[in-house]
Amino acid sequence: MSESVVRLGQAGELLLSGVLDYRTGPDLRKQGQALINASTAPALVLDCSAVVKSSSVGLSLLLCFMRDAAAARKPVSIRALPEDMREIAQVCGLTELFAHP
Repeated sequence: MSESVVRLGQAGELLLSGVLDYRTGPDLRKQGQALINASTAPALVLDCSAVVKSSSVGLSLLLCFMRDAAAARKPVSIRALPEDMREIAQVCGLTELFAHP
């Protein structure tokens, strides 16, 4: 099993990796919120290219991070949304929120 991590990359990238589920979600939520609030970048990119597997918790994390970025008045975009997250977004009617800019 891979380690689940959220960390700040270059130029406002928030890099998510590993498995996003009910076990990892609460810690990732706190860490991501702190990173967004501490970021000095004018805009943020939520990069999901290293996400191995995600439940609906991963989608919830992205929504929370998008809300945090909006509160910090930073535009946000999503990069490399995994297929399992895309399918959950489609079922939930949230596809447009995660569309590429």
